[in-house]
Amino acid sequence: MRFKDENGGKYTILLVDDSPAILFFMSSLLKSEYIVKIAGSGSEALTMLRDDGLPDLILLDVSMPEMNGYEFLQRIKANPDTKNVPVMFLTANSDPEDEAKGFELGAVDYITKPVSPPIVKARVASQISLKAAQDLSKQHLIELETEKKLLEIEQLQTEKLMLNILPRPIAERLKRGDKNISGSYPEGTILFSDLVAFTNLSNDLKAAELVQLLNDLFSRFDHRAEVLGLEKIKTIGDSYMAAGGIPIPRGDHAEICADMAIGMFEDLQDFNAKRGLSLQMRIGICSGPVVAGVIGSSKFSYDLWGTTVNTASRMESTCETGKVQVSESTYELLKNSHSLVKNPEPVPCKGIGSITTFTLLSKNL
Repeated sequence: MRFKDENGGKYTILLVDDSPAILFFMSSLLKSEYIVKIAGSGSEALTMLRDDGLPDLILLDVSMPEMNGYEFLQRIKANPDTKNVPVMFLTANSDPEDEAKGFELGAVDYITKPVSPPIVKARVASQISLKAAQDLSKQHLIELETEKKLLEIEQLQTEKLMLNILPRPIAERLKRGDKNISGSYPEGTILFSDLVAFTNLSNDLKAAELVQLLNDLFSRFDHRAEVLGLEKIKTIGDSYMAAGGIPIPRGDHAEICADMAIGMFEDLQDFNAKRGLSLQMRIGICSGPVVAGVIGSSKFSYDLWGTTVNTASRMESTCETGKVQVSESTYELLKNSHSLVKNPEPVPCKGIGSITTFTLLSKNL
């Protein structure tokens, strides 16, 4: 496509006629305003279209040897690359049937010879203006389509980011415009894990190395949580928090958290072997009612509250290194599916008092 620009760029017209006199006359008439190219036959014009690029308008004679104007027009209309080039007939054939045939084949105008120079110039200018407007509309549609695709990509990236931060049901509610998102869950299980003495190791690592280590390990945990159907809630430093049965309730919330805990130690063992490290971990689990919701207006955070959450955190902080400590409420849900042993001393929990706890050993086969 060509448009007149600030540097005086001109539209291009291709004259196709077997009469040198007509070619000279029309070229002289139009060359002051347009770039004019000439072809003495239909076959020559087809070669020019193929090799020299497309003009903005073709002025075409009907009566030519070898290939007449109608045949030429049929050829270019059948070609996807040239079918949109506007064609005006400029011919001595004044029979109405000839004119009708020209329009039926796709011509945009039909001028009979002898021609009036002012009329020819006016009708050429009209077709060029129409062509330019059509090209501009097409370009605008292309730009709109490009913007639409970019917007779709951006939306997909935003959705992916939201799903990395928020559970899918919560992200869907935010997309619908919900502002106050909260919920109470009568049953759920909370898991907290913490890397033991990781702070000492982090003091000896560069920032990039520290982040790479945690990313490697927590990515393993993320994959396991996704496979089991847990919801990762957040990480705080070297601590990892996940929930079963929240925000999508499920009856086996305690079982999948127990399986997660056992699997996390397997992940840590593999991680240590490949990294040449000896990191250790402890995990705490508690089951019970939970309140959940989204906080923040610019940086969203999906978080959990309640006694169950606090107790799970206490189960982790008072757990022996390398073990999984669970509350009595979780034990009641796991005693038929997992091996557990009662801990000898009750564990004091702030705001609750001393509670009986159990150590998770393995899953029953």
